[in-house]
Amino acid sequence: MRIYLGIKYVEDFSNRSLIESILSLLESYGHETYCVVRDMEEWGMYQYPPEQLMKTTFQEIAKADILLIEFSEKGVGLGIEAGYAYANLKPIIVVAKEGADISATIKGTSTQIITYKIIEDLEKQLIGKTLEESVAN
Repeated sequence: MRIYLGIKYVEDFSNRSLIESILSLLESYGHETYCVVRDMEEWGMYQYPPEQLMKTTFQEIAKADILLIEFSEKGVGLGIEAGYAYANLKPIIVVAKEGADISATIKGTSTQIITYKIIEDLEKQLIGKTLEESVAN
């Protein structure tokens, strides 16, 4: 299964370990993953004009089976990604640390919302039936 990971862009890459943990978890179960900051921008090695960034983002979401949004921190781009996926009938799974403020818009477009304390909690809740059920629906 191909999974696009959307997560708030942080200039100093302070969330890099979280991104790598989620992608590694998904890949360890045989899923193909894509994340703009890792795969297109290569952790800040390349910068693109907004038009090219959005065009590639939409192409990658279109190729994905699922949009997985890490929404512990709000971001305008996450809403754009969710809106595009929703309009294209892609399942949207939202994951967020417990206590995160998940916007009504994201709640309204999501197929499922999963909260977690630590990454190991996320593994228990996300892998297996959740991903398979989202694609089947």
